[in-house]
Amino acid sequence: MKTKIAICFAPLLAVSLLAQGPPPDGGRGFGPRGFGGRGAGILGAGPGSRVPVTGAPYSATETLQRQQGLSNGNQISTKEQTNVYRDGQGRIRTETTVTPPAATSASTPVTIVTIFDPVAGYEYRLDSSTMVARQMPLPKFNGTTPPARPARPARPNETTADLGTQVINGVAAKGTQVTETIPAGAIGNAQAIQIVRVTWVSTELKVPVEIKTSDPRNGTSDMELTNIAQTEPSASLFVVPAGYTLKQNGGRGPGGGGPRANGRRGPGLR
Repeated sequence: MKTKIAICFAPLLAVSLLAQGPPPDGGRGFGPRGFGGRGAGILGAGPGSRVPVTGAPYSATETLQRQQGLSNGNQISTKEQTNVYRDGQGRIRTETTVTPPAATSASTPVTIVTIFDPVAGYEYRLDSSTMVARQMPLPKFNGTTPPARPARPARPNETTADLGTQVINGVAAKGTQVTETIPAGAIGNAQAIQIVRVTWVSTELKVPVEIKTSDPRNGTSDMELTNIAQTEPSASLFVVPAGYTLKQNGGRGPGGGGPRANGRRGPGLR
């Protein structure tokens, strides 16, 4: 049962990985999604990125809070927390603890551990309940900078404001505010809808330290990276622990052009 829970809640990990890299478009689409999909970047430098962020090790705690108001006045609030580690070689470890709903038969919290290792060319998923490590190949990186991605077309009724640089959660960060207005009647709405996203990205670590969103349709979201320590994490965090059984999950070796795991790009690759 625990294994099934880990799989069921795996999409939540994708949300936690928002704290790993700045989006090239200022954080549009912040919210649940797969790697390289809509939303902020992951584990380094944004969706579709192919170069690990090296020489900027850190560890931190990411907290993601969401709040949604229902039409009857009821409120839905959720909170997720993830421990994040990145070493100087660009290897990353995330530890996300998920508590299953009380209605399920398994109420024991499940910790999802992912290790992204661009040095070895693999991503690993650790399942402590079965002591199995799933190994998935990463896209091959040839050491050269790939062509820049095409610029994202500007959306109508959208404005972007440069908020300058401030110290956010103890680090210097560059801020951007994106405001999108959905005109009245565009989607059957009686009045205009305004969606605001404010993203602060660390200039040194190349990761978001705060992303706040406000969308009348879905409520508010607040992601913050705190307890930031800019020191080299223990090397033991980035290897599969002894006692785990290593299992292949598709692909043809490190960066060998095998299928992407869950249809995703390797996280943190530019």
